[in-house]
Amino acid sequence: MMQIIRSAERAHWWNEWLDSRQSFPATGNFDLAANAHGVLLVHNDDRVDAGEGLDMHTHSDTEILTWVLEGVAAHRDSTGHESLIHPGEIQRMTAGRGIRHSERNPARRDEDRPLRVIQMWIAPDTAGLDPGYEQRDLTTELSSGEPVVVASGMPADADGPGVWLANHRSALVAARPRDDRPIEFPAARFGHLFVAAGTASADGIGVLSEGDAVRLTGHGEVRLRSQENAELLYWAMDASVR
Repeated sequence: MMQIIRSAERAHWWNEWLDSRQSFPATGNFDLAANAHGVLLVHNDDRVDAGEGLDMHTHSDTEILTWVLEGVAAHRDSTGHESLIHPGEIQRMTAGRGIRHSERNPARRDEDRPLRVIQMWIAPDTAGLDPGYEQRDLTTELSSGEPVVVASGMPADADGPGVWLANHRSALVAARPRDDRPIEFPAARFGHLFVAAGTASADGIGVLSEGDAVRLTGHGEVRLRSQENAELLYWAMDASVR
């Protein structure tokens, strides 16, 4: 089974400084598990004005993944971690039994440097975990043009370059494929393909543009080719919250 969500079809929420395009409706009183695909609960494409962001707020029992496409994201949390997240870096925050954090665009307002960030939430295998944090720079690995496992809880990826997840049947793969050769993403019970930038053509799916997402169920390998400077995020999940 396959469902294509075009960029313009995503849920949209905005205020004075945040423009949020959501592959799953997330802002407001939504049942995230009821709208999930596999274990993927939230997949937001957010643009944050310079000098703005979310102040300290609380999460629990969620794995939160942050991927920056433009600008820099400033992270601070109640476990004492403070960091800047740049394009090519993946950050994982395990909310566990409870964590407070803030995320902001640290650019000065007069710089007019927007932040574009993809934030993804997945359900952990176990509730009540210790809060945790990990960040890795995958820039070198991504420069090959091949798919890179940037986050995973699968035992086969334990020694890989990405961050570790508290869901042991899911993995996030990123790619910046070269326009001259195809790539493949792995088969899975549940797959979620997102075109973060550029344009790509996928076998059996067609042409996908920036902001388009595809939800796949019980599928084989996904073979595709970048048509113009594509950056791709793909969740392979062998578990579901439903």
